Amino acid sequence: MKISSLLSVSSILLASTLSLNAASSLVQEAKNAGLAPLPKNQKEVEKILKDMGVKFSPFTEEKAELGKQLYFEPRLSKSGLISCNTCHNLGLGGADGISAAVGHKWTANPHHLNSPTVYNSVLNATQFWDGRAGSLADQAKGPIEAEPEMATPAKLAVEKIASLPEYVEDFKKVYGRSGVTFDNIADAIATFERTLLTPSRFDKFMEGDENALSKAEKEGLKLFMDKGCTACHSGVNLGGTMQAFQVAGQYKFANLGDFKGDANGMVKTPTLRNVTETAPYFHNGAFWSLTDAIKEMGSIQLGISISDKEAKSIATFLESLQGTKPQVVYPQLPASTEKTPKPEL
Repeated sequence: MKISSLLSVSSILLASTLSLNAASSLVQEAKNAGLAPLPKNQKEVEKILKDMGVKFSPFTEEKAELGKQLYFEPRLSKSGLISCNTCHNLGLGGADGISAAVGHKWTANPHHLNSPTVYNSVLNATQFWDGRAGSLADQAKGPIEAEPEMATPAKLAVEKIASLPEYVEDFKKVYGRSGVTFDNIADAIATFERTLLTPSRFDKFMEGDENALSKAEKEGLKLFMDKGCTACHSGVNLGGTMQAFQVAGQYKFANLGDFKGDANGMVKTPTLRNVTETAPYFHNGAFWSLTDAIKEMGSIQLGISISDKEAKSIATFLESLQGTKPQVVYPQLPASTEKTPKPEL
Protein backbone atom coordinates (compact mmCIF):
# COMPACT_ATOMS: atom_id res chain seq x y z
CA MET A 1 0.00 0.00 0.00
CA LYS A 2 1.27 3.44 -0.90
CA ILE A 3 2.30 5.84 1.86
CA SER A 4 -0.33 8.33 0.69
CA SER A 5 -3.04 5.67 1.06
CA LEU A 6 -1.83 4.75 4.55
CA LEU A 7 -1.88 8.39 5.56
CA SER A 8 -5.41 8.75 4.20
CA VAL A 9 -6.66 5.71 6.15
CA SER A 10 -4.90 6.94 9.29
CA SER A 11 -6.52 10.36 8.94
CA ILE A 12 -9.97 8.80 8.59
CA LEU A 13 -9.44 6.59 11.65
CA LEU A 14 -8.13 9.53 13.68
CA ALA A 15 -11.10 11.72 12.69
CA SER A 16 -13.50 8.91 13.57
CA THR A 17 -11.83 8.40 16.95
CA LEU A 18 -11.90 12.11 17.72
CA SER A 19 -15.60 12.27 16.76
CA LEU A 20 -16.47 9.35 19.03
CA ASN A 21 -14.48 10.81 21.90
CA ALA A 22 -16.20 14.18 21.45
CA ALA A 23 -19.64 12.53 21.50
CA SER A 24 -18.76 10.50 24.60
CA SER A 25 -17.47 13.64 26.27
CA LEU A 26 -20.73 15.44 25.44
CA VAL A 27 -22.78 12.61 26.95
CA GLN A 28 -20.73 12.85 30.13
CA GLU A 29 -21.09 16.63 30.17
CA ALA A 30 -24.85 16.23 29.85
CA LYS A 31 -24.90 13.76 32.72
CA ASN A 32 -22.80 16.12 34.82
CA ALA A 33 -25.35 18.85 34.04
CA GLY A 34 -28.07 16.65 35.54
CA LEU A 35 -29.63 15.34 32.34
CA ALA A 36 -30.73 11.70 32.22
CA PRO A 37 -32.57 9.26 29.91
CA LEU A 38 -36.16 8.17 30.46
CA PRO A 39 -36.88 5.09 32.57
CA LYS A 40 -37.54 1.96 30.53
CA ASN A 41 -40.19 0.35 32.71
CA GLN A 42 -42.45 0.98 35.70
CA LYS A 43 -39.88 -0.27 38.21
CA GLU A 44 -37.48 2.42 37.00
CA VAL A 45 -40.31 4.97 37.16
CA GLU A 46 -40.93 4.06 40.79
CA LYS A 47 -37.24 4.41 41.62
CA ILE A 48 -37.24 7.96 40.23
CA LEU A 49 -40.43 8.79 42.14
CA LYS A 50 -38.94 7.45 45.37
CA ASP A 51 -35.79 9.51 44.84
CA MET A 52 -37.94 12.63 44.34
CA GLY A 53 -40.13 11.82 47.35
CA VAL A 54 -43.28 11.63 45.20
CA LYS A 55 -46.19 9.46 46.40
CA PHE A 56 -47.48 6.65 44.18
CA SER A 57 -49.48 3.45 44.47
CA PRO A 58 -48.48 0.01 43.14
CA PHE A 59 -48.75 -0.30 39.36
CA THR A 60 -50.85 -2.94 37.64
CA GLU A 61 -51.94 -3.23 34.01
CA GLU A 62 -55.57 -3.65 35.14
CA LYS A 63 -55.45 -0.40 37.07
CA ALA A 64 -53.86 1.42 34.14
CA GLU A 65 -56.55 0.10 31.78
CA LEU A 66 -59.28 1.31 34.13
CA GLY A 67 -57.51 4.65 34.37
CA LYS A 68 -57.44 4.89 30.57
CA GLN A 69 -61.22 4.58 30.43
CA LEU A 70 -61.59 7.28 33.07
CA TYR A 71 -59.09 9.53 31.28
CA PHE A 72 -61.40 9.56 28.25
CA GLU A 73 -64.61 9.58 30.33
CA PRO A 74 -66.59 12.80 29.61
CA ARG A 75 -69.21 11.96 32.25
CA LEU A 76 -66.66 12.92 34.89
CA SER A 77 -67.54 16.48 33.86
CA LYS A 78 -70.81 18.14 34.86
CA SER A 79 -71.68 18.79 31.21
CA GLY A 80 -70.84 15.27 30.10
CA LEU A 81 -68.67 16.79 27.36
CA ILE A 82 -65.22 17.30 28.89
CA SER A 83 -62.69 14.59 29.73
CA CYS A 84 -59.06 14.72 30.82
CA ASN A 85 -58.18 14.29 27.15
CA THR A 86 -59.96 17.54 26.26
CA CYS A 87 -57.19 19.72 27.69
CA HIS A 88 -54.47 17.06 27.60
CA ASN A 89 -55.09 15.67 24.14
CA LEU A 90 -52.91 12.64 23.49
CA GLY A 91 -53.02 13.38 19.77
CA LEU A 92 -51.76 16.94 20.27
CA GLY A 93 -48.61 16.41 22.28
CA GLY A 94 -50.62 15.86 25.48
CA ALA A 95 -51.82 19.48 25.55
CA ASP A 96 -54.62 21.45 23.84
CA GLY A 97 -52.81 23.87 21.55
CA ILE A 98 -54.45 27.03 22.92
CA SER A 99 -53.13 29.78 25.18
CA ALA A 100 -55.50 29.30 28.12
CA ALA A 101 -57.44 26.15 28.94
CA VAL A 102 -61.19 26.21 28.22
CA GLY A 103 -63.59 24.32 30.46
CA HIS A 104 -67.20 24.14 31.69
CA LYS A 105 -69.62 26.45 29.86
CA TRP A 106 -66.80 27.45 27.50
CA THR A 107 -65.04 29.18 30.40
CA ALA A 108 -61.43 30.21 29.81
CA ASN A 109 -59.10 29.62 32.72
CA PRO A 110 -59.64 32.63 35.03
CA HIS A 111 -55.89 33.00 35.60
CA HIS A 112 -55.14 32.55 31.88
CA LEU A 113 -53.13 29.40 32.54
CA ASN A 114 -51.94 27.14 29.77
CA SER A 115 -52.52 23.36 29.88
CA PRO A 116 -49.18 21.53 30.40
CA THR A 117 -48.51 18.30 28.54
CA VAL A 118 -49.52 15.06 30.24
CA TYR A 119 -46.80 13.06 28.46
CA ASN A 120 -44.00 12.18 30.92
CA SER A 121 -45.77 14.25 33.59
CA VAL A 122 -45.31 11.43 36.10
CA LEU A 123 -41.62 12.38 36.15
CA ASN A 124 -42.30 15.92 37.39
CA ALA A 125 -41.33 16.47 41.00
CA THR A 126 -44.52 18.50 41.45
CA GLN A 127 -47.77 19.19 39.58
CA PHE A 128 -49.65 22.36 38.55
CA TRP A 129 -47.90 25.63 37.67
CA ASP A 130 -47.81 26.62 41.35
CA GLY A 131 -46.70 23.15 42.48
CA ARG A 132 -49.67 22.67 44.80
CA ALA A 133 -50.00 18.93 44.05
CA GLY A 134 -47.25 16.52 44.98
CA SER A 135 -48.41 13.62 42.81
CA LEU A 136 -50.38 12.82 39.68
CA ALA A 137 -53.21 11.37 41.77
CA ASP A 138 -53.53 14.62 43.73
CA GLN A 139 -53.41 16.56 40.47
CA ALA A 140 -56.14 14.47 38.85
CA LYS A 141 -58.68 15.55 41.46
CA GLY A 142 -58.23 19.27 40.82
CA PRO A 143 -59.60 19.65 37.26
CA ILE A 144 -62.55 17.33 37.95
CA GLU A 145 -63.82 19.53 40.79
CA ALA A 146 -62.69 22.95 39.50
CA GLU A 147 -65.69 25.01 38.37
CA PRO A 148 -63.95 26.53 35.30
CA GLU A 149 -62.78 23.06 34.21
CA MET A 150 -64.91 19.91 34.65
CA ALA A 151 -67.06 21.38 37.46
CA THR A 152 -67.95 18.04 39.10
CA PRO A 153 -67.91 17.84 42.91
CA ALA A 154 -66.26 14.67 44.23
CA LYS A 155 -69.55 13.24 45.47
CA LEU A 156 -71.18 13.68 42.06
CA ALA A 157 -68.17 12.16 40.28
CA VAL A 158 -68.44 9.06 42.46
CA GLU A 159 -72.22 8.90 41.93
CA LYS A 160 -71.77 9.02 38.15
CA ILE A 161 -69.12 6.29 38.00
CA ALA A 162 -70.90 4.11 40.58
CA SER A 163 -74.09 4.22 38.47
CA LEU A 164 -72.36 2.17 35.77
CA PRO A 165 -72.19 -1.58 36.62
CA GLU A 166 -69.13 -2.22 34.42
CA TYR A 167 -67.13 0.38 36.35
CA VAL A 168 -68.34 -0.95 39.70
CA GLU A 169 -67.09 -4.41 38.76
CA ASP A 170 -63.75 -3.10 37.49
CA PHE A 171 -63.17 -1.02 40.63
CA LYS A 172 -63.96 -4.05 42.76
CA LYS A 173 -61.38 -6.12 40.86
CA VAL A 174 -58.70 -3.44 41.13
CA TYR A 175 -59.40 -1.87 44.54
CA GLY A 176 -61.28 -4.57 46.40
CA ARG A 177 -63.86 -3.59 49.00
CA SER A 178 -63.13 0.15 48.78
CA GLY A 179 -64.57 0.14 45.26
CA VAL A 180 -65.56 3.42 43.61
CA THR A 181 -64.18 6.34 45.62
CA PHE A 182 -62.90 9.72 44.50
CA ASP A 183 -59.41 8.79 45.66
CA ASN A 184 -59.53 5.58 43.61
CA ILE A 185 -60.82 7.40 40.53
CA ALA A 186 -57.86 9.80 40.72
CA ASP A 187 -55.41 6.98 41.47
CA ALA A 188 -56.54 4.98 38.43
CA ILE A 189 -56.19 7.99 36.12
CA ALA A 190 -52.72 8.68 37.54
CA THR A 191 -51.73 5.05 36.97
CA PHE A 192 -52.70 5.30 33.30
CA GLU A 193 -50.75 8.56 33.00
CA ARG A 194 -47.67 6.74 34.29
CA THR A 195 -47.63 4.82 31.01
CA LEU A 196 -47.41 7.96 28.86
CA LEU A 197 -43.65 7.97 28.45
CA THR A 198 -42.11 9.06 25.16
CA PRO A 199 -38.54 7.77 24.58
CA SER A 200 -36.62 9.88 22.07
CA ARG A 201 -33.37 9.97 20.14
CA PHE A 202 -31.96 12.09 22.98
CA ASP A 203 -32.49 9.15 25.34
CA LYS A 204 -30.60 6.83 22.97
CA PHE A 205 -27.78 9.36 22.89
CA MET A 206 -27.68 9.54 26.70
CA GLU A 207 -27.55 5.75 26.79
CA GLY A 208 -24.41 5.74 24.65
CA ASP A 209 -25.54 5.82 21.02
CA GLU A 210 -23.32 8.65 19.76
CA ASN A 211 -25.02 8.60 16.35
CA ALA A 212 -28.52 9.14 17.72
CA LEU A 213 -28.13 12.92 17.41
CA SER A 214 -27.02 14.85 14.36
CA LYS A 215 -24.03 17.17 14.44
CA ALA A 216 -26.36 20.19 14.58
CA GLU A 217 -28.33 18.68 17.45
CA LYS A 218 -25.14 17.98 19.39
CA GLU A 219 -24.05 21.57 18.83
CA GLY A 220 -27.44 22.72 20.10
CA LEU A 221 -27.16 20.51 23.19
CA LYS A 222 -23.71 21.92 23.92
CA LEU A 223 -25.02 25.47 23.59
CA PHE A 224 -28.06 24.59 25.72
CA MET A 225 -25.70 23.60 28.54
CA ASP A 226 -23.16 26.38 28.00
CA LYS A 227 -25.85 29.06 28.18
CA GLY A 228 -27.02 27.73 31.54
CA CYS A 229 -30.42 26.35 30.51
CA THR A 230 -29.86 23.24 32.63
CA ALA A 231 -30.00 25.38 35.77
CA CYS A 232 -33.79 24.86 35.57
CA HIS A 233 -34.33 22.38 32.74
CA SER A 234 -32.49 19.38 34.13
CA GLY A 235 -33.25 15.92 35.45
CA VAL A 236 -34.89 13.10 33.53
CA ASN A 237 -37.74 15.41 32.42
CA LEU A 238 -35.60 18.46 31.62
CA GLY A 239 -37.91 20.34 33.97
CA GLY A 240 -40.68 19.55 36.43
CA THR A 241 -39.27 21.27 39.52
CA MET A 242 -40.18 24.56 41.19
CA GLN A 243 -37.86 27.40 40.23
CA ALA A 244 -37.67 31.16 40.73
CA PHE A 245 -39.17 33.08 37.82
CA GLN A 246 -38.14 36.45 36.36
CA VAL A 247 -34.74 36.09 38.01
CA ALA A 248 -32.89 38.57 35.80
CA GLY A 249 -35.66 40.57 34.14
CA GLN A 250 -39.40 40.98 33.77
CA TYR A 251 -41.33 38.56 31.60
CA LYS A 252 -42.66 40.34 28.53
CA PHE A 253 -46.24 39.14 29.10
CA ALA A 254 -46.26 39.17 32.91
CA ASN A 255 -49.56 41.05 32.96
CA LEU A 256 -51.43 38.47 30.88
CA GLY A 257 -53.46 36.78 33.59
CA ASP A 258 -52.90 37.18 37.32
CA PHE A 259 -50.69 34.15 38.00
CA LYS A 260 -47.64 35.04 40.11
CA GLY A 261 -46.42 31.57 41.10
CA ASP A 262 -46.62 30.04 44.56
CA ALA A 263 -46.36 31.97 47.82
CA ASN A 264 -42.66 32.51 47.16
CA GLY A 265 -43.06 33.44 43.50
CA MET A 266 -41.79 30.04 42.36
CA VAL A 267 -43.13 28.46 39.17
CA LYS A 268 -42.99 24.86 37.99
CA THR A 269 -40.48 24.54 35.17
CA PRO A 270 -42.21 22.78 32.27
CA THR A 271 -40.68 19.67 30.76
CA LEU A 272 -38.93 20.23 27.44
CA ARG A 273 -39.78 16.77 26.19
CA ASN A 274 -41.92 17.03 23.03
CA VAL A 275 -41.68 20.82 23.35
CA THR A 276 -41.85 21.23 19.57
CA GLU A 277 -45.43 19.88 19.78
CA THR A 278 -46.72 21.86 22.76
CA ALA A 279 -46.93 25.50 21.66
CA PRO A 280 -47.91 28.02 22.91
CA TYR A 281 -45.30 28.41 25.64
CA PHE A 282 -44.96 29.75 29.19
CA HIS A 283 -47.57 29.47 31.94
CA ASN A 284 -49.92 31.85 30.14
CA GLY A 285 -49.32 30.58 26.62
CA ALA A 286 -48.13 33.94 25.33
CA PHE A 287 -45.33 32.74 23.02
CA TRP A 288 -46.09 30.73 19.91
CA SER A 289 -42.54 30.66 18.54
CA LEU A 290 -40.09 28.28 20.20
CA THR A 291 -37.06 30.37 19.24
CA ASP A 292 -38.71 33.52 20.63
CA ALA A 293 -39.46 31.64 23.86
CA ILE A 294 -35.81 30.56 24.09
CA LYS A 295 -34.62 34.15 23.68
CA GLU A 296 -37.10 35.35 26.29
CA MET A 297 -35.87 32.74 28.77
CA GLY A 298 -32.30 33.88 28.23
CA SER A 299 -33.30 37.45 29.01
CA ILE A 300 -35.53 36.94 32.05
CA GLN A 301 -33.89 33.91 33.64
CA LEU A 302 -30.22 34.06 32.73
CA GLY A 303 -29.74 37.78 32.11
CA ILE A 304 -28.13 37.13 28.73
CA SER A 305 -28.92 37.89 25.12
CA ILE A 306 -29.46 34.83 22.96
CA SER A 307 -29.10 35.58 19.25
CA ASP A 308 -31.44 34.30 16.56
CA LYS A 309 -28.72 31.90 15.40
CA GLU A 310 -28.15 30.57 18.93
CA ALA A 311 -31.88 30.20 19.57
CA LYS A 312 -32.25 28.25 16.34
CA SER A 313 -29.37 25.97 17.35
CA ILE A 314 -30.91 25.26 20.75
CA ALA A 315 -34.29 24.64 19.10
CA THR A 316 -32.60 22.14 16.78
CA PHE A 317 -31.43 20.21 19.85
CA LEU A 318 -34.91 20.38 21.38
CA GLU A 319 -36.29 18.67 18.27
CA SER A 320 -34.41 15.55 19.39
CA LEU A 321 -36.66 15.42 22.47
CA GLN A 322 -39.70 14.61 20.35
CA GLY A 323 -40.41 11.07 21.46
CA THR A 324 -42.31 8.00 20.35
CA LYS A 325 -45.82 8.06 21.79
CA PRO A 326 -47.36 4.91 23.25
CA GLN A 327 -50.21 3.52 21.18
CA VAL A 328 -53.46 4.33 22.96
CA VAL A 329 -56.69 2.85 21.58
CA TYR A 330 -59.73 4.96 22.40
CA PRO A 331 -61.77 2.87 24.85
CA GLN A 332 -65.41 1.85 24.54
CA LEU A 333 -67.14 3.30 27.60
CA PRO A 334 -70.04 1.79 29.58
CA ALA A 335 -73.54 2.89 28.60
CA SER A 336 -75.33 5.25 30.98
CA THR A 337 -78.12 3.82 33.13
CA GLU A 338 -81.30 5.26 34.58
CA LYS A 339 -79.34 5.94 37.77
CA THR A 340 -76.64 7.97 36.00
CA PRO A 341 -76.96 11.67 36.90
CA LYS A 342 -77.98 13.70 33.87
CA PRO A 343 -75.52 16.20 32.34
CA GLU A 344 -75.89 19.84 33.34
CA LEU A 345 -75.03 22.43 30.75
